[in-house]
Amino acid sequence: MTEFAFDLNDDQKAVKEWIHGFAADVMRPAAAEWDEREETPWPIIQEAAKIGLYSLDFYAQQFFDPTGLGIPMAMEELFWGDAGIALSIVGTGLAAVGVLTNGTEEQIGTWIPQMYGDADDVKVAAFCSSEPDAGSDVASMRTRAVYDEARDEWVLNGTKTWATNGGIASVHVVVAVVDPELGSKGHASFIIPPGTPGLSQGQKFQKHGIRASHTAEVVLEDVRVPGSCLLGGKEKLDERLARARERAKNGGERVKNAAMATFEASRPAVGAMAVGTARAAYEVALDYARTREQFGRPIIDNQGVAFQLADMRTQIDAARLLVWRASWMATTGKPFEAAEGSMSKLYASEVAKTVTAQAIQILGGNGYTREYPVERMHRDAAIYTIFEGTSEIQRLVISRTVSGASIR
Repeated sequence: MTEFAFDLNDDQKAVKEWIHGFAADVMRPAAAEWDEREETPWPIIQEAAKIGLYSLDFYAQQFFDPTGLGIPMAMEELFWGDAGIALSIVGTGLAAVGVLTNGTEEQIGTWIPQMYGDADDVKVAAFCSSEPDAGSDVASMRTRAVYDEARDEWVLNGTKTWATNGGIASVHVVVAVVDPELGSKGHASFIIPPGTPGLSQGQKFQKHGIRASHTAEVVLEDVRVPGSCLLGGKEKLDERLARARERAKNGGERVKNAAMATFEASRPAVGAMAVGTARAAYEVALDYARTREQFGRPIIDNQGVAFQLADMRTQIDAARLLVWRASWMATTGKPFEAAEGSMSKLYASEVAKTVTAQAIQILGGNGYTREYPVERMHRDAAIYTIFEGTSEIQRLVISRTVSGASIR
């Protein structure tokens, strides 16, 4: 087992510096423009693809880093650059994780390369789970997938919402109900190949933050996909459903569903995103406090400002350590006995909101204007306590895990 370490190795340091350079030189100068435009920054995604930053190979290398720190390190640096642009670059990763978590080797090899395309023709992918009436309440999901045995096809109908890259993606990964009687245990994930009839983009959302990232509804009307597009295959699904039915008869033992498996694998990464945004705001506030003078001296000489910065740095470092621990545990196969993955996401996301708000306060009136980036960073930070499980859901997961009680 790889020992947990606080220091990045030489290879990780080199990758960190490489990503940081891209974030500083390419992402940051364009951040305000794409935030205002509220459009997918295709030119920047293409620049990332040209240098190998937006590619299956790069994310595979980080995903399989034996220390577990490759992904959180990469996420922190990208989101230090700009959260909206970064989410456009990494949003495909959630769909890729969905395939890696639930798919066969053949499905992984077939579909993940199509999610990214290449430097000359970049593509994106979308993971579609939330619905208008079923966000955190996955048991209320209504999108149905019905098997047409005569044609070995699945027919999907329903509406997904809050889908990053929804409708503009080359490949969509859709979670749907295959057995309504089993609730959340009766779900499965499906690949919707490029150009499949019946899939369309619904409403595109105009958001408070992360505005360079495309978020939209995905409408499925009699969408037919081959049987081979069921992630994991039908034999595996039938076995899982049979076990779920048996457990339901014997008292309803909890089993994981397809969407939750994807979210559990990605929560520490979301925590790392939040750490990146918080660190960016802290650095702006620190630099401002050192150079801004009031009453003949820098404002950092005042305890009221200096103590805020001390708290901000402490919270950021604590959040990073929780994220690194959870990432290391996941990679080395250590069980989350106290819901450490949810802990990392909960704490880091709350820190991002707090630190970006404090940064605005330190900058005063300037912090409230778009002349300085902390206003945008604060808007961006609000999403971390909402997507991939709200802070309330994380607390529910943690409390249930540590207490063993059926807390509601």
